[in-house]
Amino acid sequence: MELVLFNSEDTDFTLSNPDPIIDWINQTVTTEKKELGPLNFIFCSDPYLHSINMEYLNHDTYTDIITFDYSELPAISGDIFISIDRVKENAETYNTTFSTELKRVIIHGVLHLIGYKDKTDADQEQMTTKEDFYLNLAPDFH
Repeated sequence: MELVLFNSEDTDFTLSNPDPIIDWINQTVTTEKKELGPLNFIFCSDPYLHSINMEYLNHDTYTDIITFDYSELPAISGDIFISIDRVKENAETYNTTFSTELKRVIIHGVLHLIGYKDKTDADQEQMTTKEDFYLNLAPDFH
């Protein structure tokens, strides 16, 4: 059974070679002393993710990621929705590549499932530090 799946809704984006990304996610989870459970990444458009944000979180804003946590510790599990539109725009805004920004968002969702938060300044600082650490271990992809 594949534990990490990549799907698309309302966009034609797909990863050409997901195996190195899956290995990287597994390495991250193991390093954080958790177990990998089922993870479903759903790549989608801004309007698709906005509708989820409205329906489930009552937030009338665009976002790059929404993570639904189904974890039963020590295993992490969840659905991670990622707006490809927002990732593209953020890559331009932060002067980075699309692939680097996508990897940051992917690992951000995984770190949420592991237990890291980003609501306070201190939490955001810790989250960014963890993202940067794992980005340095990430495989290249296009």
